[in-house]
Amino acid sequence: MDLLANLALGLSTAFAPENLLYCFIGVLLGTLVGVLPGLGPTATTAMLLPITFALEPTPALIMLAGIYYGAQYGGSTTAILINMPGESSSAVTSVDGYQMARQGRAGPALAAAAIGSFFAGTVATFLIALFAPPLTTIALEFGPPEYFSLVVLGLVSSVALAHGSVLKAIAMIVLGLLLGVVGTDIYTGTPRFTLDQLELADGINFVAVAAGVFGVAEILRNMETEHTREPIIAKVAGLMPTRDDLRRMIAPVLRGTFIGSALGILPGGGAILSSFAAYTIEKRISKHPEKFGKGAIEGVAAPESANNAGAQTSFIPMLTLGIPANPVMALMIGAMIIQGIVPGPNVSREQPELFWGVIASMWVGNLMLVILNLPLIGIWVRLLRIPYRALFPAILAFASIGVWSVNSNPFDLYAIALFGALGWVLLKLDCEPAPLLLGFVLGPLLEEHLRRAMIISRGDPTIFVNFAERPISAILLMLSAIALVIVFLPAIAKKREEVFEESDPV
Repeated sequence: MDLLANLALGLSTAFAPENLLYCFIGVLLGTLVGVLPGLGPTATTAMLLPITFALEPTPALIMLAGIYYGAQYGGSTTAILINMPGESSSAVTSVDGYQMARQGRAGPALAAAAIGSFFAGTVATFLIALFAPPLTTIALEFGPPEYFSLVVLGLVSSVALAHGSVLKAIAMIVLGLLLGVVGTDIYTGTPRFTLDQLELADGINFVAVAAGVFGVAEILRNMETEHTREPIIAKVAGLMPTRDDLRRMIAPVLRGTFIGSALGILPGGGAILSSFAAYTIEKRISKHPEKFGKGAIEGVAAPESANNAGAQTSFIPMLTLGIPANPVMALMIGAMIIQGIVPGPNVSREQPELFWGVIASMWVGNLMLVILNLPLIGIWVRLLRIPYRALFPAILAFASIGVWSVNSNPFDLYAIALFGALGWVLLKLDCEPAPLLLGFVLGPLLEEHLRRAMIISRGDPTIFVNFAERPISAILLMLSAIALVIVFLPAIAKKREEVFEESDPV
């Protein structure tokens, strides 16, 4: 009964006119972001963070959430019609989706993506509502040692699941942790690593780091590889799948939803890994694997279900524990902090309307996306004809105005330029910036709980691994160590490289 009461509270919040409006804006922007290559939910969310200052917390988070899962929908449209995934998680969809479009079956491919995404999104929303309360209850029992160990596990998991070299991912985590300690010591009030700059006394501006490393850096990278070829757009005739299509879609959609729901919770996993894993499993268990890559509808339904489920279940650790599963969730935590909300298990108790309103809005947003996407296909595709050189200056100006609006401080504009250049250099070195942002967000939390735990134990570090007194902390650290050892095993390392090589956008 509590679940039904909570969902009723969430739906009443989500259907409030203001929240409905911002949910619509979020999913519309998310779809646009997903359609246009070179943008992404991380960069867009980073650049829109300053706008949330003027909003109430609930509509702000509903809009940002809509951008994230809306991008998963939009990316599939161009992946199917022109073999150009707007989102990384839609790269696998283009393999069979574009072949279906070339065979004159673009309509059924788009319908399969929409149906799979809506079903997966509905199931994922229910799973969040089901598992969030018990996880919140467990999290309330956590002390500083348990939170420290949980953050360590989150950082290690993000390293294990990060794209590219494990050593480079670790280096990015460390760099993020170092940037996170710049500012004033939380216990002594002593400035540290501020280089005698008063602007750094409160730490490095989170919005400047996020917008620079993701927004500006992505723009610089895309300017190097500007795609000037006019896209060959497949025509969309009928949208209704045949009865045989529907029969072949059922099992892949169910499996994709399950895979995405499970992998989405893992730090560093989310939509990209979910979509590739779902496609790989479908191909391996299929009685006709030779059809994959040649227009198999299963190759569209499974990854699209998985990436949407993975995008939404990644909200579970963010909402219940205050631990981000990916860079977008890190930005969501930043938005909560900006609004004066302390992320963690107390959110559901202190602000139930916010907590359940965001969860219920995901189902509302998924329904909006189904209604929005199919009729607007022609408009989205026409947007691809806008040259990048016209889009990028506008995006840069928007990002700069947004960062300036936070504190009206010129120093933040220098910061966004500096971190944009840093992000571009990291991309050139094949260093994924996502672990850097996770380290930057989680660094202060890691330090705070480490120091609190050491104060409690009077300097005894065994408090973290004492099975008798702190079993949860010890188990979490043990899992972190196992994950780190496994990822360095030669066989696992080789398989990991193959997975990420195959899942790169085509």
